[in-house]
Amino acid sequence: MDIELTYDKGLLRAIGGVAITYGQREWMDTTPRALGSWALEYRRFSSTLRAVGDVEITYRRWSSLPRTVGQWNCEHRRSHLERIGPYALRYDHAGRVCAVGPLQILYDRGGSQPARAQLEDADNAPPDELLLVLFLVLFWQKQAWDAYYQANR
Repeated sequence: MDIELTYDKGLLRAIGGVAITYGQREWMDTTPRALGSWALEYRRFSSTLRAVGDVEITYRRWSSLPRTVGQWNCEHRRSHLERIGPYALRYDHAGRVCAVGPLQILYDRGGSQPARAQLEDADNAPPDELLLVLFLVLFWQKQAWDAYYQANR
């Protein structure tokens, strides 16, 4: 099963049929505000994601590395996120996330933007929790890339 990742004006707008919405002034604020019916909450005066709906996210002290997502623990190796609960992450040679659990992530021809995700079990739709984890991984990866490019201007 293919899950289309839809973009408009450089912003991820949908994962499959689940819309990602932004604030009214998206030309100034490119921070997502909702994933489908789940509101996204951030730390005050920060772009650090604090919750998706009623799923709370905690971070390591003095770090942007997530410690928990809801009831799930997160595992890290160095500065790479390796697992969120039951979903292991795999990275390619360029350091991009190429798989989240059973979802394989495919990038556009330039290799800079995730274009779609493929589910190994083509007969069943992915559970909502897997779409949530996919969103989080893509969100955190984009934040890391943005920070890297900002620092190396």
